[in-house]
Amino acid sequence: MVFETVKDSTLFSFTPNASATSFQQSASALCFHYSLIFCTFVTSNLSGSFYFMINRILLRIKVVQVLYAFFRGDNHDKVIAEKELCHSIQKAYDLYFYLLQLIVELTRYSEQRIDAARNKYLPTEEEKNPQTRFIDNLFAKQLAENKQLADYLKKRKLSWINHESTLKQMEQEIYKCDFFIEYLAEPVQSYESDKTIWKKILKFELRDESPIFSALEEENAYWMSDIDIISSFVFKTLKLFKQSNGADQKLLPMYKDPSDKDFALKLFHTTIDRNEEFSKLIDTHTKNWDMDRIAFMDVLIMKIAIAELLSFPAIPTNVTFNEYIELAKMFSTPRSSVFINGVLDKIVMELKANNQIEKLVDFSINTK
Repeated sequence: MVFETVKDSTLFSFTPNASATSFQQSASALCFHYSLIFCTFVTSNLSGSFYFMINRILLRIKVVQVLYAFFRGDNHDKVIAEKELCHSIQKAYDLYFYLLQLIVELTRYSEQRIDAARNKYLPTEEEKNPQTRFIDNLFAKQLAENKQLADYLKKRKLSWINHESTLKQMEQEIYKCDFFIEYLAEPVQSYESDKTIWKKILKFELRDESPIFSALEEENAYWMSDIDIISSFVFKTLKLFKQSNGADQKLLPMYKDPSDKDFALKLFHTTIDRNEEFSKLIDTHTKNWDMDRIAFMDVLIMKIAIAELLSFPAIPTNVTFNEYIELAKMFSTPRSSVFINGVLDKIVMELKANNQIEKLVDFSINTK
């Protein structure tokens, strides 16, 4: 996704009304392909591998999204923008549960279709004795009974009830797939086989031309940009499921630590509150550049990076450096990462010389 390097030139348009919707529309458009840089699943605890949904890579991206809309749109209400930031983070977690719910609802739809055919006035022999391997799927049954999933869906009021036509189309497609036909023909049913078929179904239904995307877009504008990242966590969840855990199988928590949400909010507020200060700092180190010709996204990324450098002593300088260089590679011009790398390097040296950066742990910055 490339931004022009001329002032006020952007690939996105903004609605003039000062509403949360305008933030959502413009922010959600920003990162359709950001999943390419979100491939880290951390960390481990004493009992083994441990995964969580929202990490700081995704939080940085959400902050970039919302601040882009805030600064480039007509609405500069910080309260609305903060609510939109929290909303976008929460909706990413909603999508995780919505995709898990799809497994339950697609199974249920298939079961209802089979029952309707069996009970009609003159059913065929095939309808009287249908193949029930799919609707008897052991993994889907376990997921349907999962307490955490049921509680979250009820609390957040998530449902596929308005997308029966999508479920119908998806089921029709699946039954024609070779991998599904082979699954139905397997002589022995097993829990692992039943998990594997759902991995294959989800991968198939998340292809570019799948009907699932129209349903997701109708539900929430953010989900189209979140789908690649969140679906990777769904696959991680399938891997973690054990039949012995039954309905008590744990799903992924939203955060590793509640402080991660505070991280996003502090980054958001610091960038806005110290915007003019950061602009002057960037201007000082781009004397040979016409500021009107520098991509707005480049400037925004540097401001957020500076906010993180100054506000979070526990985050090493090189970690912040590398994260925002990667964001520049994804969101701005082909040369932006090199440009931002050079400018941030100079800014970091000045801030360190003035004792403005205090780090609990730090490492040298690789600026090559």
